[in-house]
Amino acid sequence: MTVGSTSFDVIVVGAGIVGLAHAYEAARRGLKVCVVDRDAACVSASIRNFGFVTVTGQGAGDTWRRARHARDVWAEIAPKAGIAVQHQGLNLVATRGKALEVLQAFMQTDMAQSVNCALWTAEEAARHAPELRLDQAKAVLHSPIDLRVESRDAIAQLTRWLAEQMQVTFRFGEAVLEVATPKVVTAKGQLHAERVVVCTNADIHGLYSDLFAKHQVQLCQLQMLRVQPAAAFRLNASVMGDLSLVRYHGYSKLPQAQALLQQLQQEEGESLAHGIHLIVVQSADGSLVVGDSHHYGAAVQPFAQDHVDTLMLRHMQEALHIEDYRVTERWVGIYPSAPQTDCFIEAPDAATRVAIVTSGTGASTGFGVAHDTFANW
Repeated sequence: MTVGSTSFDVIVVGAGIVGLAHAYEAARRGLKVCVVDRDAACVSASIRNFGFVTVTGQGAGDTWRRARHARDVWAEIAPKAGIAVQHQGLNLVATRGKALEVLQAFMQTDMAQSVNCALWTAEEAARHAPELRLDQAKAVLHSPIDLRVESRDAIAQLTRWLAEQMQVTFRFGEAVLEVATPKVVTAKGQLHAERVVVCTNADIHGLYSDLFAKHQVQLCQLQMLRVQPAAAFRLNASVMGDLSLVRYHGYSKLPQAQALLQQLQQEEGESLAHGIHLIVVQSADGSLVVGDSHHYGAAVQPFAQDHVDTLMLRHMQEALHIEDYRVTERWVGIYPSAPQTDCFIEAPDAATRVAIVTSGTGASTGFGVAHDTFANW
């Protein structure tokens, strides 16, 4: 992590997962890379999430393609970087007939068939995943491809590996004030690079704020929880439910999803109003990360709402055989959100790219975005 040199082939602004993915892609191509970040370590969106590398249910087209690529990169580099895959796969429990219709339609798509998704009956799901509460289940979508890492550890581990094995230079605690490629002005001096990639995801009012405004980007606040079950509990795969089917575009853009949305508006209007859809993943210590909610605005409020947490915990108990538990952590996540795009890669000039994931899918698609950035440059 030496910081003596000031000249590089590529400078990446931002050390979150999207920035790290671009650093990896550049270094893989034999380029001399420097990553600059204003904070002393990654403390924003990339460590405040599930660490869920989600392929299944991503929007058709570029988002799904990038997620598929990113998943394979994660699978390749995780063991090299000492990053543990906590569990693998997705189980999405459909408890409504209209949710089953969405899953049946999804099973006919190339996205489902290309990764060998299965639609289990409740009886089949009980054999494979006894932790699921299935008394109301119509079916369970199982996908074997999705991965889960502990993001708050994985980002730091990936950073160390890039520095030690890929010879990427990191300059933490150094705010970038201006990008005028080949010149990059920071609070500590001046750097030079033939190319610069800006990956400042949640900093929508800083560098290239005009591009964020062009894409109508606002910030999304997430409420998330860590739950410790009172007894030994094993989660065989990440878990989602009916509400996910009207949020993830791979499902929600199917014609059958509209009828499910109308039913959910009547039955789960409060959860929809808070942007809640259930995701549960498990950590190495047996605790569960549970979420999440979505509230949008020009600035993220630092205050979490207890009744939102209560709604999410209710959905967790409806999905899993958990009777007693305690909440050990609560936190607020953040990501940039745009109404018309999951990601944008803009070129302010021939030597500069601004690559921003605007859908909360940085962990899931970042390596795919980085591949596209360099492949099309």
